[in-house]
Amino acid sequence: AVVVQTLVAADVSGVLFTADPVTGRRDRVVVDATYGLGEALVSGQVEPDHFVVADGGVVVERTAGAKAVATVPRPGGGVDTVAYEATDRLTLTDAQLVELAALGRQVEAAQGSPQDVEWAWADGRLWLLQARAITSLFPLPEANGWDGFAAWLSFGSVQGMLEPVTPLGQDALRLLALGLYRLVGGRATHPDALPFLQVAGERLWIRADRALRSPLGHRLLPRLLRVGDPAAAAIVADLDEPRLRPPADAHGLRAALRGLRGLRPAAPLLARVAARLPVLVTDPARLRRRVEHDCEALVAAAVRDEAEASSAAAGEPRLRARVDAMERSLRRAFATMLPAFGPVMAPNIVAQRRIAALGGPEALATLRSLEGNVTTAMDLALWRVAETVRADPDALARFTAAAPAGLAADYRAGRLGPAVTDALDGFLASYGMRGVGEIDLGHPRWRDDPTGVMASLQGYAALPDDASPAAAYERGRVEARETLERIVADLRRQGPLGRLRARELAFLVSRVRATFGARETPKLTIVRILGVTRTGLVASGAELVAAGRLERADDVVLLRAAELRTAWRGDPDDLRALVAQRRATYEREARRARVPRLLLGDGRAFFEGLTGDGALVGSPVSPGVAEGRVRVVLAPAEAGLQPGEIMVCPGTDPAWTPLFLTAGGLVMEVGGMMTHGAVVAREYGLPAVVGVHEATTRLRTGQRIRIDGATGAITLLD
Repeated sequence: AVVVQTLVAADVSGVLFTADPVTGRRDRVVVDATYGLGEALVSGQVEPDHFVVADGGVVVERTAGAKAVATVPRPGGGVDTVAYEATDRLTLTDAQLVELAALGRQVEAAQGSPQDVEWAWADGRLWLLQARAITSLFPLPEANGWDGFAAWLSFGSVQGMLEPVTPLGQDALRLLALGLYRLVGGRATHPDALPFLQVAGERLWIRADRALRSPLGHRLLPRLLRVGDPAAAAIVADLDEPRLRPPADAHGLRAALRGLRGLRPAAPLLARVAARLPVLVTDPARLRRRVEHDCEALVAAAVRDEAEASSAAAGEPRLRARVDAMERSLRRAFATMLPAFGPVMAPNIVAQRRIAALGGPEALATLRSLEGNVTTAMDLALWRVAETVRADPDALARFTAAAPAGLAADYRAGRLGPAVTDALDGFLASYGMRGVGEIDLGHPRWRDDPTGVMASLQGYAALPDDASPAAAYERGRVEARETLERIVADLRRQGPLGRLRARELAFLVSRVRATFGARETPKLTIVRILGVTRTGLVASGAELVAAGRLERADDVVLLRAAELRTAWRGDPDDLRALVAQRRATYEREARRARVPRLLLGDGRAFFEGLTGDGALVGSPVSPGVAEGRVRVVLAPAEAGLQPGEIMVCPGTDPAWTPLFLTAGGLVMEVGGMMTHGAVVAREYGLPAVVGVHEATTRLRTGQRIRIDGATGAITLLD
């Protein structure tokens, strides 16, 4: 078909955005206008007038453009571009701008999203020429039960995972959050009713404006964020937004009492946590063992629930039972873990900051090779598999020459030899529930695809014995002891006050070393529960495939929990179409180049934090200086990391840590002092800098750099 339209012989024309395409503000209409047809503007031949209209019809910005040329209709057809006398005279009056803004809002309401509109004025009449969605804006979470101007923090940037989350993974995380919310006195009874955790762009967002409008929260939130995401902390600390400040009367004794009354619903939890704090001083190892015991009990309960669900009748009864089991396991997780883990986590965060204050950044080296770290134990178990590979010449040759995907196929086919196969079977029996993005129930696990394990084993097989996880762990213990002895000796030479500080430092280090290895245990517990849940639900997915209702067994992760309950009903074509639409949405979001760290209710999106000025600097989290070639790594299975290279990546979770022993240093785009990558980097004495904005694009594989894990500085050497 051919579209035939009337050419509007415009006196003035231009484009209009119903949201500011630069800042993201949804309460602003942005207009560019020029004389004549819009061709000169959209082709970049003319500098237009620029206007900004606030909601309510107030013109808040007027900038005159040069407008040196204009495109005009040619008699008989076609157009001409002619010189136009430069003028400071504006193309539009305020009244015309208000009318334009109103038209833009009408189009936005009809289309259901912010719009990019082309328009023209001709003979005193406004013409709408075309409209399309503004695709560059990040979508906003929906307000859910809380009023006021909203501020949303990225759950992914704090967690170190910027990828989208599958629909079932979203439900699982919100079930965990619901258990936490109920524990501190929240009244929501269903995850969809949570006011503080919503989805936008297939990612989770934490609502933070209530905390920011509280005097205590306004002071504490940036400090807490420094632990998980220093870049987000910098954004929040520098935010100039009156609607996110405490009210003028929110100070003094009366306000403090109101704040304490607000903590009343959480009093039972706080009392349980406080009751265990003395044990941190008197017997810290017992406190860590209590965390481990409670976490093991949670996993055992999840295994029992899945076994009971799997005994239900095949089809809908079994799938419903498995969804019920998932909900029970995840709702009770925080209620069980938090009273035990609270006395470990909070005091240790404070203690580590104090250790750094007493002994300088290098004092963090006293916290290497902590006892009870489950991720370190996993890496040691993988090294034992690597030793089996190294002992078998045929297997070693295969691991040296083959690609990780080929090794995974060889393992499945039993072509790696009985000794290596048995060792891998044992490793995956213990850790096969882990994987990249493992906090998302929808992500494949190592037991589903062991390619990432094979990539790590290739790196391990090339390591000399003195660089093994076992050697690194023992070396870390020695370095931690020697560092503490040196700093304590230096402090004691500073007189009576120095001796007091030396005693304080030694005490704090002893308590952190005895307990903080448990920092990884709750995360592993949740991942183990998710692994049990995923195995059962994918098994039910296989039943749906056999019945012709799904294409693949793991399609279940693209459905919500409520949809799984009815997956055996209705038209199978509708179910498959829903899954296909969800997959397309997930894949589109996975291609999104930038994800904000903070979203405001008016649409403003904040991406940059510590390094927004273009400097290569981040937050120091693991002391030491490393020089080497950059290796940008976006996925562990495709790392190609060579010994001594500095790994630059978006973020890490435990599936990345086997690469830490191959790397000479670590740079991450997200993360903080207490995020997983930082903790394990300190364990291994790996210099690390985190929170480096767009590090994976600003640094390139092959560049030689120096990183300083004590200052956060990154220096380009070539």
